[in-house]
Amino acid sequence: MDAQVLGISVDHVPCLKAWVESLGEITYPLMSDFWPHGRVAKLYGVFREPDGYSERAIFVIDKRGYIRYIDVHDIDHQPDNDVVLEVLRRIDPEAALRSPAPPPVRPEEIRLPHGGVVMYCTRWCPGCRRARAYFQANNIDYTEVDIDVTPGAADQVKKWANGTRTTPTFDIEGTILVGFDEKKVGSAIKEKVRS
Repeated sequence: MDAQVLGISVDHVPCLKAWVESLGEITYPLMSDFWPHGRVAKLYGVFREPDGYSERAIFVIDKRGYIRYIDVHDIDHQPDNDVVLEVLRRIDPEAALRSPAPPPVRPEEIRLPHGGVVMYCTRWCPGCRRARAYFQANNIDYTEVDIDVTPGAADQVKKWANGTRTTPTFDIEGTILVGFDEKKVGSAIKEKVRS
């Protein structure tokens, strides 16, 4: 829709390269706001001064340089891309017509896994990485559902997480846990799966 995605982080370039490698690849440029540390994040009001890092935030800036949309959210919450796409459609309706929204997925086409331990996640989520390491260290079998690519998965997570795309979210034999809390996940697995 005639828009450019840019990622910016207060991390240094080698750290950004390692992050990209851990994801496999990304399709947009990343910029380092490392020195002077957090200068751009400070200009946008999203630098956490005592912690030395920035909030997770999205800014949509139009071609004239005006900020048209701001979303600042929890580090473990993934923003809803549909909201950003709607903002872009409103900013440039002609570009939106050239790139229409994908057709909605019909409920009968959605096939999400059930039973055992199911983790709804994203590739970039730090909580998801911690959960994967926990499952591996404890020899726990689980099914992973990437909410960015699995039809209906993001909507299901939003239902469970009060309207947000919070990852990881777990379905452990029908017990829903939003966010990774090692004790709660371990307890639910012990009660529901291993009993």
